Amino acid sequence: MPSLVFWFDPASTYSYPAAMRLDAAAAAAGVETVWRPFLLGPIFREQGMATSPFNLFPARGRYMWRDLKRLCDDLAIPFVVPDAATIAGFPRNSLLAARAAIVALREPWGHDFVRAVYRAEFADWRDIADPGVIGELIAGAGGNAAAVLAAAGADATKAELRANTERAAALGLFGAPSFTIGDELFWGNDRLEQALAHARRVAA
Repeated sequence: MPSLVFWFDPASTYSYPAAMRLDAAAAAAGVETVWRPFLLGPIFREQGMATSPFNLFPARGRYMWRDLKRLCDDLAIPFVVPDAATIAGFPRNSLLAARAAIVALREPWGHDFVRAVYRAEFADWRDIADPGVIGELIAGAGGNAAAVLAAAGADATKAELRANTERAAALGLFGAPSFTIGDELFWGNDRLEQALAHARRVAA
C-alpha cells in the first residue's frame, strides 16, 4: 500500500482536525499511515522564533481561533474557543503527551489515545502536561496508564522523540500537521487530501 507519515505536535491546533479525520480519509484513499509525534518548539527556535507564530502575530492568532472553530463545526468535531487567560498560555507544554504518544502508538489503541489528547485539550481545555490527565486518557483508550507513563519517561522514549524532531527539521518541516511521502512535504490540515493523492500516485 502507499504510505504517508503524519507529523503532529499534541499542542498544534490544526493537527486536531487532521488527527480526527485521518484514519477515515486514508482508508478511503487506500493509503497506509504512520503517526509520528514531534515537538514544534525546537523547530520554531531554529527559525528564530521564541514562541508560536500565532503568538508573534496577534492578528494571525485571532484568525486561527475563529478559523479552527468554523472548521471543527463543519466537521462536527467538538471545539471550544478558549478564554483570554488560556490563550495567553498557548501553546501548552506538549512534552509529556508527545512522549506518551510514542509509547501508545506501538499499540492498537494508539490513534484513539492521540485523538483523546486533542479532544481533551481543544474541546475540554484540560492540561495535557498533567500526568493525571494523560493517565486518564491512556486508560480511556485501552492502555495501562502506569505502564505507559513509566515508558514515556524512559531514556529510550526521550531519545526517540528527539530523533523524530531532528528528522522533522531535516525534512524541512516548519509547522504541524505535516504529511510526508518520502521527502515530499505537505503542510496543513487542508493539504491532507492532496498528500493522500500524491501517495497513491508515487506508489502506482
